[in-house]
Amino acid sequence: TAVDVLEKLQAQAPIVEHILNYRQLAKLQSTYVEGLLKFIKPETGKIHTRYQQTLTQTGRLSSVDPNLQNIPIRMEEGRKIRQAFVPQQAGWKLFASDYSQIELRVLAHISGDEHLQEAFLEGQDIHTSTAMRVFGIEKPEDVTANLRRQAKAVNFGVVYGISDYGLSQNLNITRKAAQEFIDRYFEKYPGVKQFMEDIVKEAKENGYVETLFHRRRYLPDIHNRNFNLRSFAERTAINSP
Repeated sequence: TAVDVLEKLQAQAPIVEHILNYRQLAKLQSTYVEGLLKFIKPETGKIHTRYQQTLTQTGRLSSVDPNLQNIPIRMEEGRKIRQAFVPQQAGWKLFASDYSQIELRVLAHISGDEHLQEAFLEGQDIHTSTAMRVFGIEKPEDVTANLRRQAKAVNFGVVYGISDYGLSQNLNITRKAAQEFIDRYFEKYPGVKQFMEDIVKEAKENGYVETLFHRRRYLPDIHNRNFNLRSFAERTAINSP
């Protein structure tokens, strides 16, 4: 049974939670505990992953043999696996950094939307800011955790061209309510809506879109008569720059 189906049934049967936990632990055991041990090089006593630069369609780096880009972090047991990675010498430190809301920052830049740029330039919490605009709230302190969660789902969903159905599933609301959220978002961030329309138009004219660094991504299904394939190509166009 698929995980998303089991999660929906979780409240109806206590056994479901145990099944989900077992699956997660079994995955950790087979893939990360036993699995990583198989990749230790006898000569060095270490694991040496390979980063591939040209494998993915999106242009992202991928890690193989083993994949070290998806070591679990959400589960406590998963975080313990990361403790196996230590500095080479005593006194050395491992340094980690991450972009802060990079997708939305890039969207603010390439769309030129004034409200989105303003929120970042002023150091606002972007999800709280969106909740205030979409729900007509005047003060940040009046934004509840639930409203911020909904705004966050819309923010990141829009980046990937989410549909009313997709958003309704994420937030457990009706498709009508989800569409109203999306419509209000575009009303408050008109630059984002214009960018998305322009990038899809560009994809249809050229058959491809380009990133900020002019890496092309070709979209052979952008004119496909099949609605699902064409819609996927349009979402890909929006997501690619």
